[in-house]
Amino acid sequence: MSFVSKRGLSTLIPPKISSPNAIGSSPNAVRMQKVVSFYEKLPRGPAPAPQPKGLMQRYQNRYFGNKPSAMPLIHAIGALILLGYAQNYYFHLRHHKNNAH
Repeated sequence: MSFVSKRGLSTLIPPKISSPNAIGSSPNAVRMQKVVSFYEKLPRGPAPAPQPKGLMQRYQNRYFGNKPSAMPLIHAIGALILLGYAQNYYFHLRHHKNNAH
C-alpha cells in the first residue's frame, strides 16, 4: 500500500475518537473550565490607587496629583533665592563680615 492510500485511510478516523483519554469528556470543556476558574479568581472593580512611598512620590502626589497647584513653582523660586544667597555669602559676603573700618 502506498503512502497516499495510507494517508487517505487515516483521515477517515476522527482524531478525537482515536485517543482513548478523549472518550467520555471533551478536553475543550476541561480547558474552558480552567479558563473560567482563572477569571473567577481575578479581582473585580477598579484597581486601588498606589500609595506613594518616597519623599518625591509624596511631593508629586500632593502637588501634581488630582488637584495640581502652583506651589512647586514657589518652592523652586525659594530654593533659587536660598542658593543664590548661599553663593553670595560664600564668594563675597563672608569677606566683609567684620570689616567695619
